[in-house]
Amino acid sequence: MNNMIFAPLEIPHTLAAGPGPGNTDPRVLERFASAGTADHMQPDVLRGMIECKLMLREVMGTSNVHTFGVAGTGWSGLDMMFSAVMPGDKVVVFANGTFSGIDGLTVRMKAATADELRANPLDPDAASVTLIDVPHGQSVSGEIVEAALSEHKPKWAVMAHWETGSGRVNDIRGFSDACERHGVMGLVDAVSSLGVEDFRIDDFPGVAGWASCPQKGICCLPLTYAPVSFTDRYVEELRKTGCRTFVHNPILEARHWGIVDGQDVDKGTYHRTHSPYAVSAFHEALRITLQHGVRQRARDYAFHETALREAVKAMGCKVTSNMTSLVVLNLPDSLAGREMELVQSCRSQGFGIWPTLSEPVQVRIGILNLLTQEAITEIVTRFARAMQEMGADVDIPAIQDQLTRHFDTAIAAE
Repeated sequence: MNNMIFAPLEIPHTLAAGPGPGNTDPRVLERFASAGTADHMQPDVLRGMIECKLMLREVMGTSNVHTFGVAGTGWSGLDMMFSAVMPGDKVVVFANGTFSGIDGLTVRMKAATADELRANPLDPDAASVTLIDVPHGQSVSGEIVEAALSEHKPKWAVMAHWETGSGRVNDIRGFSDACERHGVMGLVDAVSSLGVEDFRIDDFPGVAGWASCPQKGICCLPLTYAPVSFTDRYVEELRKTGCRTFVHNPILEARHWGIVDGQDVDKGTYHRTHSPYAVSAFHEALRITLQHGVRQRARDYAFHETALREAVKAMGCKVTSNMTSLVVLNLPDSLAGREMELVQSCRSQGFGIWPTLSEPVQVRIGILNLLTQEAITEIVTRFARAMQEMGADVDIPAIQDQLTRHFDTAIAAE
């Protein structure tokens, strides 16, 4: 058998203009690459983890002691949050897109009894889980949540704050209030909203668990740490019921971040191996977030999303989203049905936009960590050229002038 030694892998730069992962800040990459070779229990690594959890509490706006990062991607954080759901637990899940739908599948797997899981291991029909399916392109409202919790009276309720599958913001206030009224423990997928929207999780007492990701609003590397935060009520419930995981057990993982028996301690205890490089990158990403300021960052996202939104509308597209980091659109009638063709053409040229992953097929253009006039102008120009190449009538100079006026208005206001 011949040895197969391939050439070094060279990955070209891509303008990541999709729903996420976002563009990693150069400062994060520098911290990642410059970290010294060290083991996961080296004192500076452990100190960095302690500082990360403290900065994360400020970013998330919480006094929850059980606030830390889960090694991995956003799915790792979500898996940890959902680990409190035990077989037979009554759960209501609100789904209005691809990712809240996958959350629902995760919950069904967690809540399924042994017999239900055996009957269909990859897509169990868990009798204790109720899925409230809100049509694509619509938001989950407080009225929808109230009606479902009133009728089903679950132990847990699950909702995505921002659903990037359809670009819709769901009613977190209505969700929290309904959970509080009915004594339900809310679990929120904040993968796409943390670090983009200005909110404090302690302002939503009906939510017992939050999970996010490193590579969207926090603008870190994907395989670093997914932020999570759990209330005392969540942790007390977990202590009573346990959970069917070791690595993603919130109580055990918290100990490595210096959180023992609900208290901060000087030094974490070993739970599993943590990467010094990942700790260094995550630490710098949180520093950048706090230096920018959550409130100011939210304003900047809203301002730049408006510029992108108005530009694609000027090209004849119809925008159906209401997020500030992502524009989801229908192409003009002349290009209807050619969404995948346009996306593939853009991606072949290093311009990473995305289609929606469920019907109807739409185009998604994101601006994660692309909050400059130059970046928005490049996104708009490249998208306009791609539409032109497919036969659309797009006046690129006029649209660029429109962008310039938008940004000049902000400069004048300063």
